[in-house]
Amino acid sequence: MPQNPRNQDTYDAVVVGSGAGGGTAVQVLIEKGLKVALLEAGPMLDPRTEFKEHKWPSDYDHRGAEEGGAQYFGKGKPFGFFSTTSGGWQLEGEPYTVGEGSQFQWFRSRILGGRTNHYGRMSFRFAEYDFKPHDKDGLGTNWPISYQDIAPYYDKAEEFIGVCGTQENVASCPDGKFHTAPPPKVHEALIKKACDKLGIICIANRRAIITKALNGRAPCHYCGQCGRGCQTASAYSSAQVQVFPAMKSGRLKIFDLAMVREVLMDGNGKATGILFIDKKTRTEQIIRAKTVILAASACESTRILLNSKTKEFPNGIGNGSGLLGRFLMDTVGFGLSGYVPAMEGMPHYDTDGYGGAHLFMPWWLWDQHKKLDFPRGYHIEIGGGYGMPGVGSYHGAARRYGYGADMKKQIRDGYGAAIAFAGRGEMIPNDHSYCEIDPNVVDRWGIPVLKFHFKWSDHEWRQARHMEKTFADIITTMGGRVSGLSAAQREADGISVPGTIIHEVGGARMGTSAKNSVLNGYCQSHEVKNLFVMDGASFVSNPDKNPTLTINALAWRACDYMAEELRKGNV
Repeated sequence: MPQNPRNQDTYDAVVVGSGAGGGTAVQVLIEKGLKVALLEAGPMLDPRTEFKEHKWPSDYDHRGAEEGGAQYFGKGKPFGFFSTTSGGWQLEGEPYTVGEGSQFQWFRSRILGGRTNHYGRMSFRFAEYDFKPHDKDGLGTNWPISYQDIAPYYDKAEEFIGVCGTQENVASCPDGKFHTAPPPKVHEALIKKACDKLGIICIANRRAIITKALNGRAPCHYCGQCGRGCQTASAYSSAQVQVFPAMKSGRLKIFDLAMVREVLMDGNGKATGILFIDKKTRTEQIIRAKTVILAASACESTRILLNSKTKEFPNGIGNGSGLLGRFLMDTVGFGLSGYVPAMEGMPHYDTDGYGGAHLFMPWWLWDQHKKLDFPRGYHIEIGGGYGMPGVGSYHGAARRYGYGADMKKQIRDGYGAAIAFAGRGEMIPNDHSYCEIDPNVVDRWGIPVLKFHFKWSDHEWRQARHMEKTFADIITTMGGRVSGLSAAQREADGISVPGTIIHEVGGARMGTSAKNSVLNGYCQSHEVKNLFVMDGASFVSNPDKNPTLTINALAWRACDYMAEELRKGNV
């Protein structure tokens, strides 16, 4: 088998990963006139065939239950057949291991655009206090940058990708550059009424979906199927909004099905390119570039750095601090469902809107932590409405209601009367949560795999109990009753299984020096000046805000800096 054939071109930048960070890097660098190579571990994306928008269950064999009725046995595609997930927590030939006594599930997306093809598109700015958590309560570590440093890039990202919302002046969730948000649906209006009684702030959701035309993209047509992929690109995905337009420049070369093994070095402290496995030919390939950008996801980028060992860096490139892989975090998750009799038999109407809820609850007790038994907050996401029934929607109905006309009546009366709440809270980084290379296991490409260690602390457990009480209070205030966990498969123990919220960040955090961090405030390696990490790996903390918008903003800021340093000959 031929080894290490070199691509003859030398690029200004090679970008590994095509999700939020990689897509933003490609967009910004191409606009600056640079020549870029983009590597994606999965195949190219064709929205016409990949996305199942506007399809019915009857359009597919077994109504989407998948081969052998996999959905009936809980073995189907993550988030269901119709979702546009191309990957999962378990990938054939790409294992990972978990340390004794730990739980962790690692979601990998394998297609151009990565997770941005199917994520919830929640787009919340970090608050000013989120960047200085240690100053606030003595826990965790401060970021080397402030809200004022990143605010202009939140503006740029929101204006380019398009985010809906309203101006609210809530300190825990700063306002941004918003498109007009759609009005609440009936169940959401009732939830807000209950929240008002309880003193919980409930406002228009902030999602990366446009409600007016933008850069050739049509406004949202409110089909409510964002999770299936959006043919009109009204919902943001990096592939459609950033990568495809960049391809028109002629300066972007995409290498799909490219599994990166390591960053190559010249022996003098400078990165020279990337070594990857071409999945199509099963051969090793090399791409040379003046700068290397890892944006393969927090854990995948960390894995690449740990596997990149040289005489200068025997423990992984840029790992002089020994912190590479450390301070891994996920979002704290817990959810409850409820049933509200007041909504029984309500005249049916179209609750599609844009994908997911039109309202949410930002953390409302940010200035009252001294009265609480946990230090950090959470926001609340809402579920409910008249979703399209599919396989498993009425599982167990015959057992509950019997058969025949009575069962049909019970199902129809209850259709649309269920609601759900999901808490998404901040985890404080700890010494027990990290990843490392497992010395005994390699994947099908011969690349050493990650081994995870993870532990929730009492801070997170107490936060989850506050979520549980709050959700129950909202449901009962609406005159409803709690019906159970809304995601029992991952939260049966009272808190989400680590990794399952798919907000894992950290592993190559930024900081003020090479002694306390892997990267500087521009996502640049302290020790290898032409190496950058532009995904969630750079995060110092993991506030309750979903991470994608901050990844967009950090990547944009890092690319502005990198391009200028490249122009000056400093990298």
